[in-house]
Amino acid sequence: MHFLWPQFLWLLLAVPLLVALYVWLMRRKKKNTLRYASLSIVKEAMGAGQSVRRHIPPVLFLLAIAAMLVAAARPVAVVTLPSSQQTIILAMDVSGSMRATDVQPNRLVAAQEAAKKFLADLPRTVKVGIVAFAGSAQVAQLPTVNREDLVTAIDRFQLQRATATGNAIVISLATLFPDAGIELQQMGQQRFGPQGRSLNEPPKEKKEFTPVAPGSYTSAAIIMLTDGQRTTGVDPLEAAKMAADRGVRVYTVGIGTVDGETIGFEGWSMRVRLDEETLKSIANKTQAEYYYAGTAADLNKVYETLSSRLTVEKKETEIAGLLALLAAALALVSAGLSVLWFNRIL
Repeated sequence: MHFLWPQFLWLLLAVPLLVALYVWLMRRKKKNTLRYASLSIVKEAMGAGQSVRRHIPPVLFLLAIAAMLVAAARPVAVVTLPSSQQTIILAMDVSGSMRATDVQPNRLVAAQEAAKKFLADLPRTVKVGIVAFAGSAQVAQLPTVNREDLVTAIDRFQLQRATATGNAIVISLATLFPDAGIELQQMGQQRFGPQGRSLNEPPKEKKEFTPVAPGSYTSAAIIMLTDGQRTTGVDPLEAAKMAADRGVRVYTVGIGTVDGETIGFEGWSMRVRLDEETLKSIANKTQAEYYYAGTAADLNKVYETLSSRLTVEKKETEIAGLLALLAAALALVSAGLSVLWFNRIL
């Protein structure tokens, strides 16, 4: 915790002075009671309970004053608040390697079921979009709050050849910033954009772009689930830099095992292993985190963690208002008890 106006903390020195004043007044009052013919009669009338009660309202009032003085210094603390993130892009691998059964029943089915549970746990106000990627990446569902449309899009996944993890990040960014002119640049391949411009040229954004601090964009995030083995498309680390320059965090989820297994697909076979190094680098570059999911149960836990992480956030917030509210409550309780017990305020 720190204070925006720390000079006001000097006012707290008034609190011990008020305590000393209260003690002096109590001693003076005690001397006045000696005028009674019998002090034992006074003690008997007051009782032990009355003796303790008479100090409670003043103590509460002193605490109220202390809280108000601390509030005047405008304290700032790290508190947990509902997240301001309103859009999440799920980028899900549908390449042939996702048919591997090292995650039961296979990687794709486990990913689909975990993604559906993730959607069910998210607040209904959070928009979610889905990008499916294999040799290319495409938007399976534009960001929406309609969970039924999202589940339908997930159920329509079809396995395809190759894996373009970098393309998935670029398409996810283009979905989050549709007016920014973000386009894929396929190295070594001649492709043309909507206006006939070669995508081998550096992409030109419609608006002037100024990089921001990595992780500073709090209105959206990308979650990419894959085995991480890029075989084609944009370099995923270059795509991660694009995300970092826009402040977007890319949380990566590695599914499968590091040892992997050999799978067959349409007459060919290949060894598929989890490329954790690349996924960790993507997450680190964008100030996000990497999660490992070696089993279907692990994958569900990962999505539960992401759900809680993306729906709440810790941030520095001024809490002067809360302390002022506490001070008001203490003052009211102090006055109320004093009236209830002694028919007077303090």
